[in-house]
Amino acid sequence: MKRLVWLAVICFVAPLAARAQNTTANPISSQLKQTLDRESANIVAAAEEFPPEKYTYHPTPEGMTVGRTMAHIAQVNNFVCSKVGDLTAPKQAAQVAETDKDQLVTNLKASMDFCKQAFAGLTDAKLNDSVPFFGGRQMSRFAAAMEVTNDLIDHYATLSVYLRINGLLPPTAQHKQQ
Repeated sequence: MKRLVWLAVICFVAPLAARAQNTTANPISSQLKQTLDRESANIVAAAEEFPPEKYTYHPTPEGMTVGRTMAHIAQVNNFVCSKVGDLTAPKQAAQVAETDKDQLVTNLKASMDFCKQAFAGLTDAKLNDSVPFFGGRQMSRFAAAMEVTNDLIDHYATLSVYLRINGLLPPTAQHKQQ
């Protein structure tokens, strides 16, 4: 009977231990990837939710319009994620009008896919590597990756407010369809 109990304990604990080892091999870079996935989905969903006529909306003259925000995010993603992943940044398309929702969303999605490609090669061991950044500065790959995720979080917060001001519900506030 004792053997049976120990066998049951081993059969229960062994898979848990194996799973724990797999998820902690690169805990920091894994978390960065998860944050990128979540926030990129939020931004793309917000971009798709805005109707085309709201792409020129901004509540103050100083603020970026929805369309300009989408173009900005794509541009920054392509530059910074090229540094995070040691990849060549995609060629920038010609200037897109802030009212061209379809092209802005296409560019935004492409930049998110590029960032996911760049983050896919991250390991915790690479996070302290120095990479070139804006203004000729050097920063760690971790700091560059955090710039991407923090920028997405910041822009999603702004876009959520823009959506609410316009009577629309941000994607993260919508009830999931069962």
